[in-house]
Amino acid sequence: SNCLKFGKKVEINCFKKKEKIEIVIDDDGPGIPKKELKKVLEPFYRVESSRNRNTGGVGLGMTIANDIIQNHGGDFFLGKSPIGGLRVKINLPL
Repeated sequence: SNCLKFGKKVEINCFKKKEKIEIVIDDDGPGIPKKELKKVLEPFYRVESSRNRNTGGVGLGMTIANDIIQNHGGDFFLGKSPIGGLRVKINLPL
C-alpha cells in the first residue's frame, strides 16, 4: 500500500527461476535513501521520523514482511527502482 500512498505508478512482476519464484515490485515514489535501506528492516524505524498521523504507520511493515519471507525460506531485498522510487525484490522457494 505504501507504493500507492507515496507514488503514482507501481509495477509488479513475477518470474519463475529454477526452484524459486521472484516477485519484483517497483514504484515511482520518493524511495528510501541508500543509507536507510537496512534501517527500515528494524522494528519501529521510519524514514519519515515526525510520526505525523498524515504519513501513518509505526515502522513495522517492512520488518514483518521481511520476517515472514525469511521464515518461509525466502529472501527480501530493497533497492533503487529503475522507475525512480523503491524496488522490493522477494525470492521464495517453490
